[in-house]
Amino acid sequence: MSQVFNFFFGQYLEYDTGDIVLEIVAVVFGFLSVWYSKENKIWVFPTGMISTMIFVYLLLKWGLLGDMMINAYYFIMSVYGWYIWTLKVDKNHVTPVARMTTKERTLSVLIFIGTLFFVYFVYQWFDKWTSWVAYVDTITTAIFFVGMWLMARRKIENWIFWIIGDIISVPLYFYKGFTFTSFQYLGFTIIAIYGYLAWKKYLRNNLQIV
Repeated sequence: MSQVFNFFFGQYLEYDTGDIVLEIVAVVFGFLSVWYSKENKIWVFPTGMISTMIFVYLLLKWGLLGDMMINAYYFIMSVYGWYIWTLKVDKNHVTPVARMTTKERTLSVLIFIGTLFFVYFVYQWFDKWTSWVAYVDTITTAIFFVGMWLMARRKIENWIFWIIGDIISVPLYFYKGFTFTSFQYLGFTIIAIYGYLAWKKYLRNNLQIV
């Protein structure tokens, strides 16, 4: 039993108790945020902002720049998304769930490519190209940047990017030594699948083509 515990949580013996508690709190609020997103509720943003603020602090402290930038970006896009989700398109309706437009598809490609270059230069500047993890970080950062932008704009395709990024992040964070965060992404993957199905049903019920 102790061997199993050490395999999953042994790395936490070297961490400050306060940091462990903060990671757990961030994971809890992260779960709440993804759950509210699945339910198409505005609470996705305030809960997500709490989680991302904590992770920005922890990841900066641990020297994980790619992951820190993802969470800083999440915070900024949460502010933007909060505005978009409450923006009224007419007197009685706010921005609805919808599919990506041709323009948004083009912008998604540009955001993905732009993020790859941005993270590359940041890692070069701080001399962080020390292992294969940096390359995976660069790709997942680009995936999550697009996913968060699409979620902020209430586009159903955001879930596809979340699912792909979450699946990659499960073993990646475990390898980095953050077991709680790895479990978080495993939970995120499951919720994201249900989120896509829920939003697809919502669109179908509102007579929109998905």
